[in-house]
Amino acid sequence: MSSDTIGDAEFAKLQQSARDHLWMHFTRMSSYDTAEVPVIVRGDGAYIYDAHGKRYLDALAGLFVSQLGHGRTELAEAAAKQASELAFFPLWSYAHPKSIELAERVAAYAPGDLNRVFFTSGGGEAVETAWKLAKQYFKLTGKPQKHKVISRAIAYHGTTHGALSITGLPDLKAPFEPLVPSTFRVPNTNFYRAPIHTDDPQAFGRWAADQIAVAIENEGPATVAAVFLEPVQNAGGCFPPPPGYFERVREICDEYDVLLVSDEVICAFGRLGHMFGAERYGYQPDIITCAKGITSGYSPLGAAIATDRLYEPFAQGDTTFAHGYTFGGHPVSAAVALANLDIFEREGINEHVRDHEGDFRATLDKLLDLPLVGDVRGAGFFYGIELVKDKSTKETFNADESERLLRGFLSKALFDAGLYCRADDRGDPVIQLSPPLICDQSHFDEIEQTIRAVLTEAESLL
Repeated sequence: MSSDTIGDAEFAKLQQSARDHLWMHFTRMSSYDTAEVPVIVRGDGAYIYDAHGKRYLDALAGLFVSQLGHGRTELAEAAAKQASELAFFPLWSYAHPKSIELAERVAAYAPGDLNRVFFTSGGGEAVETAWKLAKQYFKLTGKPQKHKVISRAIAYHGTTHGALSITGLPDLKAPFEPLVPSTFRVPNTNFYRAPIHTDDPQAFGRWAADQIAVAIENEGPATVAAVFLEPVQNAGGCFPPPPGYFERVREICDEYDVLLVSDEVICAFGRLGHMFGAERYGYQPDIITCAKGITSGYSPLGAAIATDRLYEPFAQGDTTFAHGYTFGGHPVSAAVALANLDIFEREGINEHVRDHEGDFRATLDKLLDLPLVGDVRGAGFFYGIELVKDKSTKETFNADESERLLRGFLSKALFDAGLYCRADDRGDPVIQLSPPLICDQSHFDEIEQTIRAVLTEAESLL
């Protein structure tokens, strides 16, 4: 029995307790009526271990979170030290040293004059903050009708009512409707499924960006407050921006006085080889939303980072941004974030991602020889593998086939094979990969070989 293994009696008790009391997120709870609830007990570097002592490569970084990998005692020690000094105090009219230090540091990393950092405790809260900030900003500057938001088809921006309203996944939204009104969708940048300019990425990108202008005109420029876009769109399987896309989006936002919100809850803090994805793709947002990698998951934290221009009306007279969260900018989380960023700089994490992303991509591209693999796309350490029924026509799977392939086989088979990743069909069926940023060629090879073996088996079952 390894040190990671939980004894039979204790494990049985945990299983029963989980079934009786634990309501897991985004989970079909009936799946565990007759199956074991996976229990993860430890992490070390790029690997996690379950209650039976089995090791898995964490190829999703938890949930696009664990940038530095698991078991970093330096981060745990930073949390413990801060908790012993000041475990909690809110940022409601008061401050504490770590929140001040972290705000300054994050602002220094952010492009342009994104100097104002509003802390939250997660990504959905950061998106909520950005939308509320945009609406109040325009009210304060004499344009009270500007309140609508434009986002992309299939894009995911969070689960709170506002963030879910901005999300472009109808099936995810349907159980909770009616949601917050005044959000509208435009095409995403999935070049593999491009409806036009299928042989010219730049022309396709120009077309996709121009649809934002069309949407603004359709709704009325005087009513549109913001456009929410991820640098690389997550849902649907990692859609990078075509050349010139964000340059054109910035022009459109400037023309219509619409705020550009770069939703970087996943893409910030090294996932694309830079502190912020906007830096990688050379555009200037008005607001950046971030979370996840700011602490590498060692404590919850998020932020909305705004320009000096957006902050200015709130610095006048008795004006207040009447918005906040109890745990936003939590002292322990801020301390962990500072320690996390220290390691980023000391170990050259962003440089490591930039140096090795080509190797990761080349290793994943080997999978294109499999009949099921239609496309490999992404950037940095963030990739999606789209699965198809017919490579020559790009025919996808219908709902029943996708159910059998993804949930009926792939998700469990990949995990059983020692690979924790995501097999998803929010959009077309994909396998998503987002490993810790410390990974190297040995991990890339393990990912490719495991996926190859499982997809080869899946092909024989179809």
